[in-house]
Amino acid sequence: MDTPVVFIVFNRPEVTMLVFAAIREARPAVLFVIADGPRPDRPGEWEKCSAVRAVVEAGVDWPCEVRRNYSETNLGCGRRVSSGLDWVFEQVEEAIILEDDCLPNASFFPFCEELLDRYRSDDRVAQIGGSNHQYRDFQRPQSYYFSRYNHIWGWASWRRSWVRNDTLMREWPGFVSDGGCERLFNSRRVAAFWRRQWAAVANGKIDTWDLQWSFACLRLGKVTVLPTISLVENIGFGPEATHTRESPRRKPTVGPIRFPLVHPTETIPDTEADEHTEKLMFSNPTLATRIIAKLHQIRV
Repeated sequence: MDTPVVFIVFNRPEVTMLVFAAIREARPAVLFVIADGPRPDRPGEWEKCSAVRAVVEAGVDWPCEVRRNYSETNLGCGRRVSSGLDWVFEQVEEAIILEDDCLPNASFFPFCEELLDRYRSDDRVAQIGGSNHQYRDFQRPQSYYFSRYNHIWGWASWRRSWVRNDTLMREWPGFVSDGGCERLFNSRRVAAFWRRQWAAVANGKIDTWDLQWSFACLRLGKVTVLPTISLVENIGFGPEATHTRESPRRKPTVGPIRFPLVHPTETIPDTEADEHTEKLMFSNPTLATRIIAKLHQIRV
């Protein structure tokens, strides 16, 4: 596989081994590995971080250039992922990105490769997503749809998109004071949801990177490709997770996608699908609070 793969890891060797096995099957020519260091107040975490890194060091048994970005100190979720992806996109124009708990099926990789190529010069498209969070029977004649929402249980993107990421939320004060959330969303509940989440990140109350990426994509009116069936399963729910300790009652249906892909005729968001996402995830304050806590691992 010619497209570089980025593997973001931390301290969970068990899930890391499973996801790395899927990467090994895809045999990328270039593999970027981003690893955070242990937290100083967690006894034994250095051993876990070392075991995770050993999975990669011992497991590359195909012709592959491995580029490593290992932090010896703990940067935290936000700084580690965002700085690691900055490092990746300084070197390559596009990449496929997986975290240690996002287990792809084999069709995820050619799906991303084909659509990275198809939309490489289309600035309207910010990323290719590997997951579908409709949580229902979702039938479309096409293989994928366009969404406002950039879910990232497995995703791919280009340098041209990532350079617009607003890691420090520099645009937030002016955006919120000018009523940006209310202009962006038709629903007051949805606007209030995103305003609370983005304000929490801007004020340092949430240590993450995904909400900043969503802020950039939504603020700039970009769209994301989402498959009509999830190609990636999150296997990281549990007590060792950074955010997703509680397993959801329902999970997306995961399966392979058929080739050749059937492409949409227009590069516009699927309004019906996005409205369903908003009702499920971004409208009910109680439900939304519970879901966003989970999504910090799946990165909205």
